[in-house]
Amino acid sequence: MSLIVSLLVMSFLIFFHELGHFLMARLMGVRVDVFSIGFGKKLISKQFGDTQWSISAIPLGGYVQMKGQDDSDPTKRSYDSDSYTTKTPIQRIFILLAGPFANFFLAFLLYLAMADIGIPTITSTVGEFSKVSPAKESGLLKGDKIISIDGKEIKYWQDIGKTIQEANQIMAFKVIRDSKFVDITIKSKLINDKNIFGEDIERKIIGIIPSPNREIVYYGFIDSINYAWDKTVWASTFIFQSVQKLITGVVGVDKIGGIITIVDVTAQASSMGLLALLGFSALVSVNLGVLNLLPIPALDGGHIMFNLYEMITKKAPSDIAMYRFTLAGWAILLGLMFIGLYNDISRLMG
Repeated sequence: MSLIVSLLVMSFLIFFHELGHFLMARLMGVRVDVFSIGFGKKLISKQFGDTQWSISAIPLGGYVQMKGQDDSDPTKRSYDSDSYTTKTPIQRIFILLAGPFANFFLAFLLYLAMADIGIPTITSTVGEFSKVSPAKESGLLKGDKIISIDGKEIKYWQDIGKTIQEANQIMAFKVIRDSKFVDITIKSKLINDKNIFGEDIERKIIGIIPSPNREIVYYGFIDSINYAWDKTVWASTFIFQSVQKLITGVVGVDKIGGIITIVDVTAQASSMGLLALLGFSALVSVNLGVLNLLPIPALDGGHIMFNLYEMITKKAPSDIAMYRFTLAGWAILLGLMFIGLYNDISRLMG
């Protein structure tokens, strides 16, 4: 069952990506010959208008094959008016950007759906204290609900950490205790820590642990849009930073996951309920958008680079250069897929 859910999620995300390319290509007057979910042998095909819509045997991606554009052989070109080749570089760039944009937009819609369903959120109530706790030493008590720090409103637990990092070391807390407002001054402690990428950082702490209490937050129309926008920006920033850390060597290649990891995490998310599945799907959708923007030949980002080169030099790259770059791009992609699969198998074997 988990495999079916994973394949359905990935197929939907890929379909949305390719739909972005398809719609923009048609808007630019480019004929689309094939719209395929998956690669390899076509299992199901149906012709609608000029386009053959297919589901193929290898569910590891998808493609839109436009007239005059073929990644398997970039020397195949057509100079008809409805060909990708005859469009201006800026028109081609719009077509190429439409796929990643569709992924970002889909993530926004998924986060919007989560906001409308209601988000279980940890309240700003103090549950316990850590061994070293400046907050406890300053008079904060278990059960106190933090409502502001230095005059900045605190609604939920997630607001506390961010506000502490941005505030001065000595902070004015306002809490509710036994239905009364209490003012407490707390001096945070600076510690050495590691961020999510394993880099050494300095972080301020006050030594508090949240109460297990959660409440369902229902967002209004405007708040839902703000929530979805903030989460999409957060996810995009996180994925971009992850790729940057991988390229610079901060994150090792042993952290790359393959299809097995995706299936496993999707299964875990689906078992945790609809909200978890929507949140994970949104993150993977953003991941697809970001990765396709990388300047690797055979990806959207690589083709964008070719078109930018043509815009600047007023001359398209030669057929042999395109062919060699595309082969190199596929070699990189296959190498990354192999690394991901190797890491997956290594994790499975302990």
